[in-house]
Amino acid sequence: LVTWSINSVCHIWGKRTFKSRDKSTNVWWLAIPSFGESWHSLHHAEPTSARHGVLKGQIDLSAVFIRTLEFLHLANDVRWPKPERLERKLVDSSMAPRIRGYKKAA
Repeated sequence: LVTWSINSVCHIWGKRTFKSRDKSTNVWWLAIPSFGESWHSLHHAEPTSARHGVLKGQIDLSAVFIRTLEFLHLANDVRWPKPERLERKLVDSSMAPRIRGYKKAA
């Protein structure tokens, strides 16, 4: 049911925060049952990223699990999103300060 919801609900309803070739969106109420996969807008904009909940307040349990595996040396070469790359893909550039790890260019 959760997988169906991600692949259906997140392509119909929700908020689109990142530019991608489709209209995938984020659905906040699916974040916990989907372990963060409902931050679907970034998943389609950056499909190889280990984290999809990159904005402050976005719960991404999959990313926590992957970070733990990395810490235990059970995962390596993990692709974590780069804030400056994410900033360029935002639909609304005023949201850039909400990106985790974002630092305004001097």
